[in-house]
Amino acid sequence: MCGAELHTLPEGVQRVARALQDANHPHAPVMLDGAARTAQEAADSLGVQLGQIAKSVIFKRKEDGVAVLVVTSGDRRVDEKKVAARVGKLGRADADFVKAHTGFSIGGVSPVAHLHPPLTLLDQDLWRFDEIWAAAGHPHGVFRLRPQDLPGLTGALAADVVQDSSDAKALADPAHLPVTQVAP
Repeated sequence: MCGAELHTLPEGVQRVARALQDANHPHAPVMLDGAARTAQEAADSLGVQLGQIAKSVIFKRKEDGVAVLVVTSGDRRVDEKKVAARVGKLGRADADFVKAHTGFSIGGVSPVAHLHPPLTLLDQDLWRFDEIWAAAGHPHGVFRLRPQDLPGLTGALAADVVQDSSDAKALADPAHLPVTQVAP
C-alpha cells in the first residue's frame, strides 16, 4: 500500500489502514459490498465461520469512565462478570460514548486505531482459528489477521472473558449481535 489508495476510503478505515501499515501488518482493510454490522453478516459476506469474526464490544468502566474493549469471537458472548472481575465495575456504553472514545461508529469499531486507547481484553477463544477478521473502522470495512497478531496490534493479552457454552446456549443467538456491540 503506497498511501494514495487510502484517500478513497472512509476516514475511520484510513486510520485503521495507517495503523496496520505502521505495524507492518500484511493485510490492508477491504471494503465489503454489503454492511457487516453483525458477526453473521460479516461471516456470510466473507465465507468464513461465525467464530472467525472478531467482535468489538465496548463497555464503560464506572469508576473513571474509561472505555473497555473486549475483542471476542463472533460465536461467543462476553461474560460481563468475568470482565468486571478483571477491570472493575462496568456500565453502559452508548453510541455517543463509543464514537467519542473510539472515533468509530457502532458496527465498525476496529480493535486498533482508537482515538483514545481503551483498556482491551482479548477472548482466548479466538485462538481456535488460524485466521480471523475484524472491523476496520466502518460497517463495510474489515481486515484479515491471525489471533496471535492481536496482542501486538492492541497491547492486550488473551483472557477468559466469555460465557461458558452452557450459559451462552440459554441466551439469544450471538450471531445477530453487531460486530461492534454496545454493552448493556
